[in-house]
Amino acid sequence: MSASVAMLVALAAAIIPSGAHAQEARDFPSQHGTLRVETLATGLAHPWSVEALPDGGLIVSERPGRLRIVRAGKVSKPLTGVPKVVAQDQGGLLDIALDPGFAENRTLYLTFSASGKGGAGTAVVRAKLSRDERGLTEVKELFRMKKFTRRGQHFGSRIAIAPDGSLFFGIGDRGERDRAQNPRDHAGAILHINADGSIPGSNPYQGGTGGLAEIWSKGHRNPQGIAFDPKDGTLLTVEHGARGGDEINNPKAGHNYGWPVITYGKDYSGAEIGEGTAKEGLDQPLFYWDPSIAPGALAVYRGKMFPEWDGNLLVAALKYQLLARLERDDSGAIGSEERLFDGEFGRIRDVVVAPDGALLMVTDEDNGAVLRVSRGATQ
Repeated sequence: MSASVAMLVALAAAIIPSGAHAQEARDFPSQHGTLRVETLATGLAHPWSVEALPDGGLIVSERPGRLRIVRAGKVSKPLTGVPKVVAQDQGGLLDIALDPGFAENRTLYLTFSASGKGGAGTAVVRAKLSRDERGLTEVKELFRMKKFTRRGQHFGSRIAIAPDGSLFFGIGDRGERDRAQNPRDHAGAILHINADGSIPGSNPYQGGTGGLAEIWSKGHRNPQGIAFDPKDGTLLTVEHGARGGDEINNPKAGHNYGWPVITYGKDYSGAEIGEGTAKEGLDQPLFYWDPSIAPGALAVYRGKMFPEWDGNLLVAALKYQLLARLERDDSGAIGSEERLFDGEFGRIRDVVVAPDGALLMVTDEDNGAVLRVSRGATQ
């Protein structure tokens, strides 16, 4: 084989994954019985997000900038119409969120690292999935953070859709800590916009007085998980600490969650960060990890398959390659933690609850996979 032909074969392999439906199923013990994990698809390049389509298919983002459809274990060619992304370091194509009316309007939302003056920054677009599922149409940018830099870290960014259809999403401090305390900077914040990109009246700086109008809360290091509890509408986030100090928070309008003034983590050098773990006027996390587990996503379980998990929080973890299940009491306080699949599948980047109550996960690897977690056979 000539060098040029070999190069073309390698390029094709990178663009069109194997998409093998591996038909693999492995059982794992848990505190509430056996869990079965099936590999639905493989050959994906650093998949970042997965969503279940109404008819049973899946839509998956790959960080290099591709969207694909998975059906019966087969992975589609990349969809057309996806915005151009800055796919370097932690940046690229990130989250997917389906509009509540997706079955009728085909509308979805994406977050990604966009190119602009000064480097790159986080952006949000709205688009429609074509009926033939070959591409996106009517792509419209709804939000773009104001200050771009050449830093390659802490873009965030997942989306949670509120009961009223508005969008909440997070952006990290972009590797520049003090930006998280500046109310006139989108970095280090939870943002809130309407589905058309306009500003909700409930935002604390609505009108631009005192801070940027899109900002909901500040003091976040790098929030990569965000979800509403379907039962009571509580907004919850999970964010990366430094060396320790990963946090779960309940972001409230106008509140400040401390980074980098207060934190339960230390710098990677071992040095102290900020002023300690508490300070008046700065909110405490609901829960924190030390050492860090590097959380990638958060889901609140309200499904039918595992009724014993009702109200539990599920957190995908990259560093320890696990799924953390956190129990909550009636007040919402977080209690015990169970760690599942520790080191078995690689870096778990996303976890979502499918319509049937099973879990869907993706692994952030060169040869990434889509996994399904269901109840295993009883002994």
